[in-house]
Amino acid sequence: MSVSVKVLELSGILDGIRGNELRREVSNIVDNGADILLLDLKEVKFIDSSGLGALVSAMQMVRAANAKLFVCSVSDQVRMLFELTKMDRIFQTFADQDEFNRQVLATQ
Repeated sequence: MSVSVKVLELSGILDGIRGNELRREVSNIVDNGADILLLDLKEVKFIDSSGLGALVSAMQMVRAANAKLFVCSVSDQVRMLFELTKMDRIFQTFADQDEFNRQVLATQ
């Protein structure tokens, strides 16, 4: 059985406006039957509270569809935000897409 993996590469500032776009994109991805969604945050410079809310909404949408969501390539600033808000306990993060591929896809 093949697993459908979709990678979404985000960039810039994840705020209310970009968060709404993220929700729509994740909804479309889930509706199209992806089993695994990887959010690559390599180019994300800052996440505000609305952006965090969008990430949580994305996780809820993916879980409701019996799929999995992972995050990779978080900057030090985003990692600190995840730790302060305990989001690091919700999102499984990887150093980069290669580590994700080795640890997740190799076991599928």
